[in-house]
Amino acid sequence: MRSLFSRNLDDHISLCQSMTALSDDIYIAGEQIVQSLKDNGKLLLCGNGGSAADCQHIAAELTGRFIHDRRPLAAISLTTDSSALTCIANDYSYDEVFSRQVSALARSGDCFVGISTSGNSKNVIKAVTEAKNMGVKTIGLLGRDGGELASICDFTIIVPSKVTARIQEMHILIGHTLCGLIEQSLGLVPIDE
Repeated sequence: MRSLFSRNLDDHISLCQSMTALSDDIYIAGEQIVQSLKDNGKLLLCGNGGSAADCQHIAAELTGRFIHDRRPLAAISLTTDSSALTCIANDYSYDEVFSRQVSALARSGDCFVGISTSGNSKNVIKAVTEAKNMGVKTIGLLGRDGGELASICDFTIIVPSKVTARIQEMHILIGHTLCGLIEQSLGLVPIDE
């Protein structure tokens, strides 16, 4: 009997091999983020559970550093302020925990990334809708068939899997790729890295 790790690794490798089909989508999303940052905008991210952790991870790579020392880049994970999250969830509803923060923090010209493995997270859908109403470019980092978010985001990157763990593994690979593209496109690191 094969080990769980071996099966997971085989599934991971198989999915990785199919990811080349998303190259253009990843580059287009990266260009949108770069343009926003060039225009003194910022990147806002949101998601639930593991996707919330991915938001924090990506924002940290941009405000801190990814590979080389360079100036910090404006990125905010909307998943990190426990007082805002619990206040909004308590006083309004959990469906509004991100949209109200978008309303308060986003400006036209910013870029917004909603991460959802199903594409159907209600609070991410509301945040994307609010961002679009404010003139913010929206990117969906999704899985499965993209769900409802696939039809409302300006740009989508949809990992072709139904397995949440495999989708999340690809999401962080995509997140790291976006960080590298952003740094290179802004001329902050050598292109060959």
